[in-house]
Amino acid sequence: MDELDKQLLNRMQFDFPLSDSPWQAMGHELGLTAQEVLVRVKALKATGIIRQVSAIFDTKMLGYTGTLAAARVPEERLQEAADVVSQHPGVSHNYRRDAEFNLWFTLAVPPGESLDEHMKQLAKDAKFEDYLPLPTIRTFRIGVKLDVGGDQPGKPGAAPRPRHQSHKDPVELTETDKAYIRALQEDLPLVDQPFEQACQEAGVGFDELCAWMKKMQDAGVMRRFAAILRHRQAGFTANGMAVWRVPDQHIEEAGKIAADAPEVSHCYQRPCSDAWPYNLYTMIHARSEEECQAVIDRIKQDLAPFGVTGERTLYSSTEFKKQRVKYFTDA
Repeated sequence: MDELDKQLLNRMQFDFPLSDSPWQAMGHELGLTAQEVLVRVKALKATGIIRQVSAIFDTKMLGYTGTLAAARVPEERLQEAADVVSQHPGVSHNYRRDAEFNLWFTLAVPPGESLDEHMKQLAKDAKFEDYLPLPTIRTFRIGVKLDVGGDQPGKPGAAPRPRHQSHKDPVELTETDKAYIRALQEDLPLVDQPFEQACQEAGVGFDELCAWMKKMQDAGVMRRFAAILRHRQAGFTANGMAVWRVPDQHIEEAGKIAADAPEVSHCYQRPCSDAWPYNLYTMIHARSEEECQAVIDRIKQDLAPFGVTGERTLYSSTEFKKQRVKYFTDA
């Protein structure tokens, strides 16, 4: 990647133009024509750096229920179990992590369906020795925005500061809303007018679709429209989930401090148990394990006044599945 590629990737992650000609909008800022931008984006997609460009929706606000889960599987059966888990359409992330619970995945199910029943069926089909549902109690930060460098005049060279979030109730969605969601969750075509296909699928003009996106973004239903990168191909090869034991009375203060670290993409409070006594989760993306550890050491120092102890870092050593959940579809 050259400097223009880096600037382009940051722009597409942090503030993708909601325009009928986004390539022209970004090209104007970078001193490129729309076609030059499109050629670069196609190359970044072809090399695997860009995974997808689409709307990113808040699962809970759409009425879906979801959880992170950790399962214990004998190593000789890990691939087999992972394959079973990955077949579930509500599983978006599925990784091997280096811990006694070695298979970690996220599961979401549509409104009206039982998350617990889906988990039990997965555990049975994949033959887990044990498993832990780890639903979100509180969200302190969510949003993977990898600063690949390439400072741009008038634009931030790093991800924006996090928003500490509280859970909102699901919104009432019309059939029209669901049609828009189905259209916008698909990977954006890399053509001159990329939103034209979504407009055709939703049966509306661009101005109406754009107004809907801005309305849903203001309501928190659509987190953002953005490019999602493949971490390793973008140079972030050390993806560590640091888990912490925080006294209950300090969880809110500790969560906000940990979430303020710019290298942290996700920060949640989750339930703990005797089998897994960690209640604060921070996902860190770094270019090496040494860099990741330096971030953890800094957070550890910041959290020390709150009696935080016993942190562990679990690295994702195998990616079995990473694919956004498709909402309001039959598959």
